[in-house]
Amino acid sequence: MCGIVGGVSERNVVSIIIEGLSRLEYRGYDSVGVAVINAGGELTRERVTGRVKELAQKCASDHFKGTIGIGHTRWATHGGVSETNAHPHFSANNLAVVHNGIIENYAELREELEKTGAIFQTTIDSEVIAYHIARERVNTSSIEKAVARAMQKIKRAYSLIVMSPRKLIGARDPYGFKPLC
Repeated sequence: MCGIVGGVSERNVVSIIIEGLSRLEYRGYDSVGVAVINAGGELTRERVTGRVKELAQKCASDHFKGTIGIGHTRWATHGGVSETNAHPHFSANNLAVVHNGIIENYAELREELEKTGAIFQTTIDSEVIAYHIARERVNTSSIEKAVARAMQKIKRAYSLIVMSPRKLIGARDPYGFKPLC
């Protein structure tokens, strides 16, 4: 079973995300990951197949810091257990997504996105969300509108957090989306 966390802090948020992920360990998972926006405004991430403790060790270096972050524990339902398939997933233009649930029309959306140049790194449904929001972001003035537009086209049962350089947006079906910060 999956779990997602997000956080915003005036200090390094990595330890906060790791603590949130450790509280989800009772749910069972096979991989875990965290992403942050670093001081340069870039997305960075660490992922492992294994336990939160292993991720915490991997994140302990001084270079992995940020004040906005998201994390995920994954139980593989699409695609195999691998670091590549572990969340968070990035799009090409500075978006990260963590997702619980199922995207029912992901194969159709993936094919559509590949025709427009998207290059997927995984075989799982969740990565489609990041690329779909990124595509919508090109056509709108705000990340909130891009998320709303993308969610209208995705057949789903989900909860998710979208991270962009200045925002976290949480969403769950059927309740829509809400900017978190």
